[in-house]
Amino acid sequence: MTRPQDLLCPRPEGLYCPPGDFFVDPVRPVARAVITHGHGDHARAGHGAVLATRETLAIMAERYGQDFAGAAQAAAYGEAVDRDGVEVSLAPAGHVLGSAQAVVRWKGLTMVVSGDYKRRRDPTCRAFEPVPCDVFISEATFGLPVFRHPDDRGEIARLLRSMAQFPERAHLVGAYALGKAQRVIRLLREAGHGGTIHVHGALERLNRLYEGFGIDLGPLAPATTTRKQDFAGALVIAPPSAIADRWARRFPDPVTAFASGWMLVRARARQRGVELPLVISDHADWDELTATVDEIRPGELWVTHGREEALVRWAELHGTPARALALVGYEDEDDD
Repeated sequence: MTRPQDLLCPRPEGLYCPPGDFFVDPVRPVARAVITHGHGDHARAGHGAVLATRETLAIMAERYGQDFAGAAQAAAYGEAVDRDGVEVSLAPAGHVLGSAQAVVRWKGLTMVVSGDYKRRRDPTCRAFEPVPCDVFISEATFGLPVFRHPDDRGEIARLLRSMAQFPERAHLVGAYALGKAQRVIRLLREAGHGGTIHVHGALERLNRLYEGFGIDLGPLAPATTTRKQDFAGALVIAPPSAIADRWARRFPDPVTAFASGWMLVRARARQRGVELPLVISDHADWDELTATVDEIRPGELWVTHGREEALVRWAELHGTPARALALVGYEDEDDD
């Protein structure tokens, strides 16, 4: 009988598949890699060969240059690729544009590596699709019962109310350059904000990439000016580091906001000097993590990174054998 650890096992480089001789989201350069999405802690340059979605490959090329790997192969969602007798396919993860779960099948055994994922609707990427499997390998970034995120539409409504309440002030929204910024912009458009949104220069290339894949972000303009009064009432999206930098001083009495699942922890908002915390996360919260395990009902649950112990304990109490893999090298782009 094939054991799960014969198909996927942790190594210092990351999660390794011995029969297929490849890694999933390795943290250092390897000969063959399957990449779940474009965030830097999962998608690193320097691999010999990379398999990922077309969107993820485009993101890696944008961030690292066209020669980010020796060879790159694009796979559509659901397309089966053979790796030395191991079947690999990609399923939507709902995290950011092009994000995927890695589905690995061999000798009647199916294992699914979630990568980073969320279960909520996101107008900028394909929704998560549960895949029946023998072993589900899940992230647990927000794997504690205290993390229950509100409806993102309500958070966007709070931002728009603040803009109406303080029309003389600029609103600076800190949002990560890949995924979060574009999602916030699309949610604003869906909420009826049709005006120009100003963006920090660090977001411009990824915004263009998203638009190239059919994500309409509406009217955007650079957040550059020599006169503060030009930005009275303006909405500006920038990397989180910028809203705490001298760059933010160019705007009139700015309301600083930050879109992150960690804004549920008010102490983090205070530490950053955030006036308007927006709890908008691209990761599954506690209820979504547990509901996903309940929906898939895998034979085993493995937890790769994040708050591992609580999710492992919950699974065991609900009759699913579970273990923490304690992989290192992964950071949360929503963290400090």
